[in-house]
Amino acid sequence: MPYEWILHIDHPPAPDAPGRDEGGAPIAEVHLWPFRSLPKRGFAFAIGFAYVMFLIPLSAFVGTAALWWLLGPGLIAIFGLWWFIGKSYRDGEILEQLVIWPDMIRLTRDGPRRAHAEWEANPHWVSVGRHANGPVKDYVTLKGGGREVEIGAFLHEDERPKLFEELERALVLAKSRRVTTDG
Repeated sequence: MPYEWILHIDHPPAPDAPGRDEGGAPIAEVHLWPFRSLPKRGFAFAIGFAYVMFLIPLSAFVGTAALWWLLGPGLIAIFGLWWFIGKSYRDGEILEQLVIWPDMIRLTRDGPRRAHAEWEANPHWVSVGRHANGPVKDYVTLKGGGREVEIGAFLHEDERPKLFEELERALVLAKSRRVTTDG
């Protein structure tokens, strides 16, 4: 599954757990990333397989001038396969991290080409939304702090409703915590 709860909401802290400002531990934390249908090992196999499949018909032309005419375009095709699969991996290097404390919620997104974005809000004013007509089916958003941000848009359509329910439970838990302040 391309998301994982690091601190799961099934093991909540005490009701008077300190918030982030007091150095308290998060109530919940989840990491999300895109699914990879071709793992790194499969990538090496695909390139090796393409190379071997290229060599089989090319072996019939060993010792002829036609070998040199076929060698160039074949190697360019293998290099192109390597480059485009690699580009797909680089474009999919996305990691979203959602951390929830009793007094703050933070979403960070590290994307391809070192793109970084952050969003913070007070969990008491945050709501989770699931939109049927968004860029993808069951589009999940967090709204608060004057903004609405997406989360997990790259997840499979079967995973987004489950994430929505888990986020709602985590926010209910965060809103039920008492944040103590000395002063």
